Amino acid sequence: MAGLITDPDAAKRLARAIVSDILLYNKEKIRKGIEEDNLFEVLREELEEGQELYNKRVSPELRASTDFFERAIVDVLFKNCGDIRSKIW
Repeated sequence: MAGLITDPDAAKRLARAIVSDILLYNKEKIRKGIEEDNLFEVLREELEEGQELYNKRVSPELRASTDFFERAIVDVLFKNCGDIRSKIW
């Protein structure tokens, strides 16, 4: 498959960019999802769309051996929302 990302650093950057966009365009949904402890339900469509985009751009071999998209959710989304009151933190 020509044109797919095979470089781990490029895949990490892509994952972080996708999750950053989700954060940027869904701040209110994210705040509410964290406060009500249903973030993954609230963002299901956005996260699925982001994962799909990531999967289309990154080689299957690299995706199978890494968890860059899931890590980006923690590193970008959760770390930037630590000030929102939650039942879990």
